[in-house]
Amino acid sequence: MPPDTRVAAAAAFWRDTESPEIGVQHAEAIGLLARRLNFRVRSLQTLPVEKRARHLAQITDVTDPIATRALIAYHFEAQRPLMAAFLDALGIAHENGLITADETPAPSAEALATAVQAVRTAFPQAEVDLYLRTLATLDGDTWAALDGVLAHSAS
Repeated sequence: MPPDTRVAAAAAFWRDTESPEIGVQHAEAIGLLARRLNFRVRSLQTLPVEKRARHLAQITDVTDPIATRALIAYHFEAQRPLMAAFLDALGIAHENGLITADETPAPSAEALATAVQAVRTAFPQAEVDLYLRTLATLDGDTWAALDGVLAHSAS
């Protein structure tokens, strides 16, 4: 992930106050930063979001819960048009990129290939790839066919 995207994802992580378990994840990230930077926890808690984001973005071995929450927060903060366009192309009901159905049936590889092509014509490929890889990683059952679509479209 490019450095500017890492910083944006880290900033979105720090700004997230609504997600389940976010307080625990923030505390975990503060503890990690405190150990790495040899800072006091209280000092880190008072830093502006932008500074905490730059520090967190430089750590390459954050835990899976922190990385996952940062990616989700980033997409909901900065990539809603991409998310909405992808879901529209698949015909999946959503509210500004947030899927509204309780259960989403796994789209076919053909439907995914068409949707991927549609968003790649409208959005930068790096952003599209990050979003699609995030989907495939976070919900491998629903988005299982994405790996094959991405591998095929990359060749």
